Amino acid sequence: MSGSSAPPPAPHLSGPGREALLPVVGGDLEVPLVGGGRARHANLDYAASAPSLVTVAEQVAQLLPYSASVHRGAGFGSQVCTAVYEGARAEVGRFLGARRDDAVVFTRNTTDAVNLLAHCVGHTAGRSARVVVLDLEHHANLLPWSAVRRRVVAARPTPEETLDALATELRAEPTALLAVTGASNVTGERLPLARLAALAHASGARLFVDAAQLAPHRRIDLAGLDVDYLALSGHKLYAPFGAGALVGRRDWLDAAPPYLAGGGAVREVTVTSVAWADAPARHEAGTPNLPGAVALAAACRALGALPADALVEHDEALRHRLVKGLAGLPDVRVLSRWPAATGISSTGTAATGTSDTDTGVGAPVGVVTFTFAGDRAAGAATDLAAAYLAAEHGISLRAGRFCAHPLLDQLGAPAGALRASVGVGSSAADVDRLIEALDLFLTSGPRWRYALGPGGWAPTPDDRLRPDWAASVPASPGLAASPCGT
Repeated sequence: MSGSSAPPPAPHLSGPGREALLPVVGGDLEVPLVGGGRARHANLDYAASAPSLVTVAEQVAQLLPYSASVHRGAGFGSQVCTAVYEGARAEVGRFLGARRDDAVVFTRNTTDAVNLLAHCVGHTAGRSARVVVLDLEHHANLLPWSAVRRRVVAARPTPEETLDALATELRAEPTALLAVTGASNVTGERLPLARLAALAHASGARLFVDAAQLAPHRRIDLAGLDVDYLALSGHKLYAPFGAGALVGRRDWLDAAPPYLAGGGAVREVTVTSVAWADAPARHEAGTPNLPGAVALAAACRALGALPADALVEHDEALRHRLVKGLAGLPDVRVLSRWPAATGISSTGTAATGTSDTDTGVGAPVGVVTFTFAGDRAAGAATDLAAAYLAAEHGISLRAGRFCAHPLLDQLGAPAGALRASVGVGSSAADVDRLIEALDLFLTSGPRWRYALGPGGWAPTPDDRLRPDWAASVPASPGLAASPCGT
């Protein structure tokens, strides 16, 4: 949409999305602004790393006095920690609808989990085993499969055509695994997992789902969907304490050598031989990240306790408000791989409630990426906008290419874009602040000076004071820039 008039005031929201769905740590944090003053932090960067739920932080705090070795002690603390660790494993499995005989392996994050599965595929099905992926994946579900025989399929103009292309490729020759994203970390779009599972199984392949972005926004039922493997990250799921998980069928996990060899992964060792333990212990050598596992389980428990539709209604209401607000701004283009199928019109507006039976895809999750048209189309403009939003308005979102370079190229934004993402701690007020601040940026420009450094744009001078405990970290323009943002 082009023009210079301000967007109409956002309507009052009285239903889902009006307030945060669950309290998060830092939900009332005030951050300094350049030139003086403070503002409540509007965190619209949940897709990068979500804040901890308050209940998660409380659970970790309750654990710390008992902190001791897991699986390796007779002391009371060790007994407590071992029970809590294994209980966390069971909780994660329940939250994801895992089958009774599925393994839940704790990892560092989704990337670690995908690499673990790639390791297992390579050793179980052989290095010549074929893995099929789409060209719209996050790098974490694209690069690890290079260890085997990866076949990248180009996404087609519609979801239905994309499913047909995958089916054709799966029939072309024997395939071990179809690896797909549960929800795009760029557009929020998602393909129907039950249909993908049926396609894979019809050709003798298994299905892996990268659920890093799906799990925070939608309920998942591994058994019901017939998904074979799934990976997720605690830092996306309101448990940013360094743990993730790979969940799925144990035969491949038991057949492959340990992902990391060492103590805890064995049954018996001599100087000339070793008998490895079965999964999950087989792939969890060394002292585990107990706080991370407990935090991940606590987040699963809190999300699982929400009313059945509450999470979806909150997510869809905020996404709809965000996309509609962006459509009213001058020279803003919301990015979508399949705009017709996901309900995004030529003006950028989107309807809520799109279901699998309506279009073959579900309604996108609360991840919205956009860029500027006309004279502002260069990636530098989006980088500057992100710096401006943080420095002058206390609003956090992400600028860059989001570790999904091939997809950004397809969407016509090779230099990068802006991404706003919501979660259970987001509210309509956060979305409205973003729209108002962007309108000022597009019509009047920043009021502060900014310098372009090696890491991107930054206010100059930057007179914002850091907390005392962080003051020793040297400040420099673009210090927080991500290597994957370029």
